Amino acid sequence: MDPDSEFVFELQVCQWAELSWPPGRERTQPVLIARQLGTERRRWDTIIIECDPDALEARSRFGRERLDSDLLDVLRYAPDEWTWYRDALPDPGYPWRYVRESIHRAGDRGILETRTRGNRLQIRRRWAYPDWVDRIVAIENKPDFDASAARVLGEQLQRDVAVGLADEVWVATADGQERFERALLEDVPVEVGILLVDGADAEAIWQPRSLSPTEPGTRIEERPEGGTRDASAARFSYVDPDWKREKRLAIAERAYERGFRSYVDTMRPDCRHFELRDVPAGFLPYCGTKACHQTGSECRGGCPEYEPEPPTWRTRGWPIDGGPGAGIRRLLDRQRLRTRPGLEE
Repeated sequence: MDPDSEFVFELQVCQWAELSWPPGRERTQPVLIARQLGTERRRWDTIIIECDPDALEARSRFGRERLDSDLLDVLRYAPDEWTWYRDALPDPGYPWRYVRESIHRAGDRGILETRTRGNRLQIRRRWAYPDWVDRIVAIENKPDFDASAARVLGEQLQRDVAVGLADEVWVATADGQERFERALLEDVPVEVGILLVDGADAEAIWQPRSLSPTEPGTRIEERPEGGTRDASAARFSYVDPDWKREKRLAIAERAYERGFRSYVDTMRPDCRHFELRDVPAGFLPYCGTKACHQTGSECRGGCPEYEPEPPTWRTRGWPIDGGPGAGIRRLLDRQRLRTRPGLEE
């Protein structure tokens, strides 16, 4: 692995978590792994969704695509019997025409039954939306984690702990960096767990404390800049449990749709130099012409080394239908589906 590539380290953490989460304990429930998800204010490198197994399979009835907040507001309150939508759904706090748009989107996707009676739009649920999310674990990845990085990230982790959106917060760093362990332990909040990752293996050197996502949280808006003459007060705001519940479900739905292998959607597997290398941690993208595990920002159509696959690679089924790039996409998609029971390949 390129020691400067946080992207490659991030993929290793994701693949380790998919196989071995939780660290040091036996897995008792399925997990979904995603990357680069969060809120408008905060995006985490790795997200682990611990799921109820039966409810996770029931979630597959609603399809592979995520359910956004507007669809969830309709599906969670849809009645068992035909009902005028305004009688069935709580007041959204915004114009009802937007609710009707969400109802029609749900009907078009086949996850809600709709009909019109007397110029009134009626709805009926097809299935109850399951409570499939048990816990959410957030991991910040820092492969090269020195004292300076620990201090900067420490303030952000304090905000994560105060808000309490996730059930646990961790920091993952590369193993074999003993000189960083003191900085890690001193500057990272005690509520945050620490993982040392070495390829396909990881060790928890500090266990996190469980946070309280069902209780009110605190958002740290501004801190004093410091110094002997700085007497200014920090500014805080209240985080409502209902807001946290909605955000957690939105994050989980996006994780269900994307997973962590969606990185290929922003790269160029149709380039003749693009490969997947099978390493102990799993499959990692590899650029044959640069001889390295490339990042998402490097692997794009504007890359000077980009060469599209020859047309003969994508015809006559050689070497696989659609060419190597299409085969790579299918492989990663099959791996993603393995963690989502009930979905048809």
